[in-house]
Amino acid sequence: MNNFKVSIRKSKSLPIIIIYCDGKRHRYWSGKAIEIKLRCIDNPTLLKSAFELKLREGWRPQLKKKIVKEVPITVIKALKQGVELKIKQGCSERFIKDSKRIVILWKRYESEQHLKSLTLDKLQPSHIRNFLVRPNWSAKTQRTVKSTLSPLLAEFKPHLVQSVKLKKPTSTLHKPFDNINEILEDIKAYNKQLYLCCLMTYGCLLRPHREIRELTWSDFSDDLKYIHLSGNRNKSGRNRIVPVPSYIRDILAKGKKDNNIFSGRQQPLNQDYFKTLWSRFKRQSKTLEQGQTLYSFRHSGAIEIFKRTGSITKLQKAMGHSSINVSLTYLRGLEIAELKEEDMPLI
Repeated sequence: MNNFKVSIRKSKSLPIIIIYCDGKRHRYWSGKAIEIKLRCIDNPTLLKSAFELKLREGWRPQLKKKIVKEVPITVIKALKQGVELKIKQGCSERFIKDSKRIVILWKRYESEQHLKSLTLDKLQPSHIRNFLVRPNWSAKTQRTVKSTLSPLLAEFKPHLVQSVKLKKPTSTLHKPFDNINEILEDIKAYNKQLYLCCLMTYGCLLRPHREIRELTWSDFSDDLKYIHLSGNRNKSGRNRIVPVPSYIRDILAKGKKDNNIFSGRQQPLNQDYFKTLWSRFKRQSKTLEQGQTLYSFRHSGAIEIFKRTGSITKLQKAMGHSSINVSLTYLRGLEIAELKEEDMPLI
């Protein structure tokens, strides 16, 4: 039994061949599909017979493939997809937060530049540069934003963001303290949590925003004399054992093993906690000088270690640096900025 039916119909007063086959309807104005040079308008009956013959021989109509015009994706949509991808990849909360901020900033940029719904196919390096280079953004901020923007667009425009060259930022020298005890006393009176953070930044030379903030009591030895930091918890990627001075041990009250030393819970305080506290303290402080930051405690501690030991190697180990050259930058406050690694005494 044939599973097809061929008929002649009218379409806009012109004859047309209609074929029902396998539940689908097909229309033909000529015999081109079966390689016959015959128009339906010239001889519809003959063309109908030709189609029936071909169908009995096994020929079947082919469905026309719909040509879907690809709509270019907008930069905003690409950025949002980039954020979603980074969330799936398990990127840090800080990176995700910064990435979402990039989306907001880019929307604002498009609005300011009258580039609404800018598509990826029209995205140029000049757009990236104009987005990054702003009067109120320092060179460091520009490079930081660029490093966040680049992986978000990497799936769509792998090398576009990286192709944009920016000015190298001038290195920030966190001015060391000459009056460390006075500053610490002021901070102690202001906030005990910030005081402990600053004291450990100075005395243990740990970095405040992650290494110190994320400390749990299990990181300490039983007598609280040492802190053990695994490589995945510090910038150098190396395991570190850090001595804890007695003036820090004296104010520590050991809690449950897995609890954070600041929050008293397993969950640490939010990543901007000490940054926010420091900003508030700085606004009301009458003792802080221009250029003195939370990291000034670490710089001051580094200078003190070098003064006491005279050893750049010991300083490197205390700081957890992968290179002596990095440690040397902390000694600029001692007016030995011209020193190089090969100038240093060997042990």
